[in-house]
Amino acid sequence: MPHRKVPRLNSRYNPRLMKSESSQRLVRGFGLLPATALNMSNMVGVGPFISIPLLLATMGGPQAMLGWVVGALLAACDGLVWSELGAALPGSGGSYHFLRVTYGSETFGRLMAFLFIWQFVLSGPLEIASGMIGFSDYAGYLWPRMTPLEGKFIAAGVGLLALGLLYRRTTVLSRLTVTLWVGTILTMVAILAVGLPHCNFRMAFSFPRHAFTFGSGFLLGLGSATLVAMYNYLGYYDVCYIGDEVREPGRVIPRSILLSVAACALAYAAINVVLVGVVPWREAIHSQFIVSQFMSKLYGRPAAIAVTVMILWTAFGSVFALLLGYSRIPYAAAVDGNFFRPFARLHPTKNFPHVSLLTVAGIAIAAAFFRLDVVIAALITTRVLVQFIGQIFALPLLRRKFRAAERPYKMWLYPLPAIVALLGWTAVFLSSGGRYVLFGTVTLLVGGLVFLARARWSRSWPFLPATRLPADPAS
Repeated sequence: MPHRKVPRLNSRYNPRLMKSESSQRLVRGFGLLPATALNMSNMVGVGPFISIPLLLATMGGPQAMLGWVVGALLAACDGLVWSELGAALPGSGGSYHFLRVTYGSETFGRLMAFLFIWQFVLSGPLEIASGMIGFSDYAGYLWPRMTPLEGKFIAAGVGLLALGLLYRRTTVLSRLTVTLWVGTILTMVAILAVGLPHCNFRMAFSFPRHAFTFGSGFLLGLGSATLVAMYNYLGYYDVCYIGDEVREPGRVIPRSILLSVAACALAYAAINVVLVGVVPWREAIHSQFIVSQFMSKLYGRPAAIAVTVMILWTAFGSVFALLLGYSRIPYAAAVDGNFFRPFARLHPTKNFPHVSLLTVAGIAIAAAFFRLDVVIAALITTRVLVQFIGQIFALPLLRRKFRAAERPYKMWLYPLPAIVALLGWTAVFLSSGGRYVLFGTVTLLVGGLVFLARARWSRSWPFLPATRLPADPAS
């Protein structure tokens, strides 16, 4: 497929007229319901069902549920950043597209976009792999004699099944997304419906002594609880990765993001209360299959098996949603000429980026053979600096380039939510520990050196003489 140059941006350029090759070929098949379903399928997955014991352990009691509240605040504030960027610049690739345009498509935007792709090549497939491994781990309740190697093959099989379902038209994918999302909603509703009548709220909120004593220990524990919560909230922005396939993006993208955060925040907190209202929190902290144990206490093993199957459904829905969204990122970079050209190819009859999809899926399936803790540590530390913090600084740049009339959605109470998001993500990054902070920083430094070497070889910015640089109309 021949490469076509993407139009340069200036302050008077209407974003609705910015049509890259992707927007001319991809089908806008996602409305508000499928977009919200895509986000929520990505957010829920198997995460809350295996991480609630971890969250309780961070503060040694149910006071750790404050992490859901703080995490929801951070996700909502950051969601407003994604909403304004996604509504003004709807395109395949999400963060890649935002960073490239706002920082300057011929200057620093090239560096930021390259660094995002650099970290994504590792973090994107690793995040997908974490869902596949989580599926396999929870399947251990149904198959107690499963060996570690058999579990890895089950995880790989989940990736292959998701790949097979994604190998079809976008209009079909939107219906599949809603179907998987319905399964996710039914799982959460079922847990609440069967648990609420038996929930002992006094037991659920039986706080240990000095649970709310303010001090460094309380703050560190709350930070850890928020970190666990954010792992479960991640995905509220997934619709931005398929911006070229969203109908009325200026309306659908912001609404789907905020609806997803609100719905999941309420569901996570309610499920946490119900679970520890049946399974005492001192016991729940040490549980590997908290929901299955919860259901077994109420209705026996057959009911526990049924809810485990439902949880596996939600885990698969998360893998499906992640693979759908992340497969569009190398595609968008290749269309812009910033990644290998084969990734820009669309399927000849079904119009989806099949080379990118196959590559991302292949790396994720290979990563599923590693340990879950290694996968999660690697993906978190390589993502925060460029994608989340980088995008927060991209927002004022967007406002300088576009007039208010050219931005279909404006952040509420600007710039307060952006400041809250910046402080929150900085705290999350630092709380991961010195070793992981170093890993994330070194990863980006190496990426910067690779970018400079590539630019030197291709005689492009920043090595192109200033007199030969194209004028930046936005300056």
